[in-house]
Amino acid sequence: MIDIANFTPWRALAGGALIGGAAALLVLANGRIAGISGIVGALLRPTAGDVGWRVAFIAGLVAAPLLWGVFGPTPAVRVDVPDALLVGAGLLVGIGTRYGGGCTSGHGVCGIARLSPRSLAATGCFMLAGFVSAYVLRHVVA
Repeated sequence: MIDIANFTPWRALAGGALIGGAAALLVLANGRIAGISGIVGALLRPTAGDVGWRVAFIAGLVAAPLLWGVFGPTPAVRVDVPDALLVGAGLLVGIGTRYGGGCTSGHGVCGIARLSPRSLAATGCFMLAGFVSAYVLRHVVA
C-alpha cells in the first residue's frame, strides 16, 4: 500500500538516478559491475590492488544515509516482524545470491541495463519469489 500523503516521486527519481549514475560510473571508471554481494564477497578473500575501490564503495553506501541526515530528517524505519524471521530471510537472501551468481544490484540494476539474458532471468526469478513470499506471509500465514 502506498502512503500517498508521504509519496515523494522526485526523491525516488533522484535516488534512482544516483544509483544508475553510480553504477555507470563504476563500469566506466573501473570496468566493474556494481553488485553488492560480489563487492563484499571479494573483500572476504582480498586480492592485492583490488581492495581500495571496494572499501570506498562500501564506505559510500554507509556514508550516504549519514550525509542525508545532515540535510534533513531520515525516514522512520519500522519493521513489524520478529528478529528470527529477519535473520532467516537474510540467510535465504545470502544463499540465493550465491546460487544466482549475484544480487539485485548486480543483476537487477546493471545486468538488465546491459540486456543480459542471465540477469533478466535472475531478476524475474527473485522478483517472483518476493511476490510469492509476500503474498503467502501476508495472506496465507497471517
